[in-house]
Amino acid sequence: MNQGNAWDVIASDQPSIDDCWNRIGVHGDKQCSLLAEHVHCRNCAVYADAATLLLDRYALSQEMHRQAEVVQNSGPTRSLLLFRLGDEWLALASRCLVEVAPLQSVHSLPHQRSRVLQGVANVRGALVPCLSLGHLLGLEGETPASTSSRVVPRMLILAAEGGSVVAPVDEVEGIHALELSRLTEGSSAEERFTEAVLQWRGRTVRVLDEKQLLSAVSRSLS
Repeated sequence: MNQGNAWDVIASDQPSIDDCWNRIGVHGDKQCSLLAEHVHCRNCAVYADAATLLLDRYALSQEMHRQAEVVQNSGPTRSLLLFRLGDEWLALASRCLVEVAPLQSVHSLPHQRSRVLQGVANVRGALVPCLSLGHLLGLEGETPASTSSRVVPRMLILAAEGGSVVAPVDEVEGIHALELSRLTEGSSAEERFTEAVLQWRGRTVRVLDEKQLLSAVSRSLS
């Protein structure tokens, strides 16, 4: 991993990553207790997780730069994060997104009966509520779509009122600047929190109403 180029693409407001390999690893004082087991930092899961996070940020950054160039020559657009839950493709305003993170273990909470609140996940040392968007959107009965081995589930870190929350998703396509003319307004009662529908690369994508969704997220935590 080319560390110099990767670090350069991280926005200044993004949470920092602990580059322990430069402090206590092979590029530091070599005091890490895991070195005896892994021999080199590149064999360690901590290093791999950091690399995955950097690549996710790099991909999103590159996509946003590319879309910004397209927007200059197109009509009015909306910046949307596209992701998949089961067979359902969804879109959410990119301003709601804090980060796309690798999938983490979720720790259940005692005496918790809510199907929406799954528990808490450890995000860089902080415990963050983990929600099931599938249950919140009424997709709990959906059967996960078959995917190739290259598709990796992710966690979305969303900016909700009162703090961030995480939500596991089956696939993240990225951030796209989509023309407003492609959106068809309206939704049915069965499609919760849906404000519009768009056709994208042969797929029908539900555009979620961010205000209604984040309001429901806040209610699920109260």
